[in-house]
Amino acid sequence: MILEFKNVTGKTKHFNLQNISFTLEPGFIMGLAGKNGAGKSTLIDYIMNPKQQYTGEILIEGVNIRDNHYLMMNRIGFISDNNNGFLMDKSAKENIELFGMLYDDWDNERFYQAMQKMNLSPGKVVGRMSRGELFKFQTAFAMAHKPALYLIDEATAGMDPVFRIDYFKILQEIIVEENASILMTSHIQDEIKRKMDFVGIMEEGKLMEFGETLDIFP
Repeated sequence: MILEFKNVTGKTKHFNLQNISFTLEPGFIMGLAGKNGAGKSTLIDYIMNPKQQYTGEILIEGVNIRDNHYLMMNRIGFISDNNNGFLMDKSAKENIELFGMLYDDWDNERFYQAMQKMNLSPGKVVGRMSRGELFKFQTAFAMAHKPALYLIDEATAGMDPVFRIDYFKILQEIIVEENASILMTSHIQDEIKRKMDFVGIMEEGKLMEFGETLDIFP
């Protein structure tokens, strides 16, 4: 098991999650679907933010993330619309020289190979990257430390349709080569139907449906 939520319930300043339970096995893409404000990004924040207060359990590879959050972050590749703590006035190369050392399994060669595959120069300053380029950089950064779980928050919204096809090819390669799993938030129903193995439907902080995508979106 890569990811497991067990009856996770919690309250934040702006939002609640209510009794969330699901599992994600290795080698699959799971989509979190729902309208804006349904709780998709909040669910991911519960994984990433050690300060979140909740009842229930969140496990990665069978380990409760509360037991060693730093260790669990080594097993997660996080890709989102914000800069994720990268130095915006530094190049991609300078950023990995600073932050790559934080990961136990960091692989410089793998980072540069991924950047080349996505046609993005390591010398480009992060703050000057387009939205699509920032997602490419974050994806290459995540690939370089070989996570078991990729968390991707609304990456394809507004993405160029041609690059979206290429991006999913990259994700499929990750799954095949690494036997990793991917949890993606999306509100694009056609994308979910065509590209994702499982889907969870979020509504007002509740997981209303969860199952194989073809069962929920026939």
